[in-house]
Amino acid sequence: MSAFITLSDYDAAIHAEILNAVTRQDDAILEIMEDQAVEEMKGYLSARYDTDDIFSQTGDDRHQLIKMFCIDITLYHLHSIHNPQKFPQVRIDRYNRAIEWLKGVQKGDINPDGLTLKENADGDQGGATSFSMDSNQKRINHF
Repeated sequence: MSAFITLSDYDAAIHAEILNAVTRQDDAILEIMEDQAVEEMKGYLSARYDTDDIFSQTGDDRHQLIKMFCIDITLYHLHSIHNPQKFPQVRIDRYNRAIEWLKGVQKGDINPDGLTLKENADGDQGGATSFSMDSNQKRINHF
């Protein structure tokens, strides 16, 4: 399993019996889904934050919201490989909430505390600069 999420982290989101039934007690499937969830989250967070630092944290150093949303995305993808007729609505809702939060972070509407900012080309922190300068088109006036 990835170092970012441990098996005991799932206890807050899903019962162990259900997790074992969905994975058929194959930890390799769970590891694949975790890696996919981390990569999906990196796609949203990498514009502003140092994702290598965020996802290399272990234990109590991990950001709790990132961990929670990563577990939600993992469980969504895990349930999606099974019968779509019995897809739990709570997994769909929590996945949609995680993606909504990640889009807010990506746009800069949400600024979570404790995440390492990415350095931009100027050496400043904060990732790509969102500052742009524009002007009106040149006008030619004849008097």
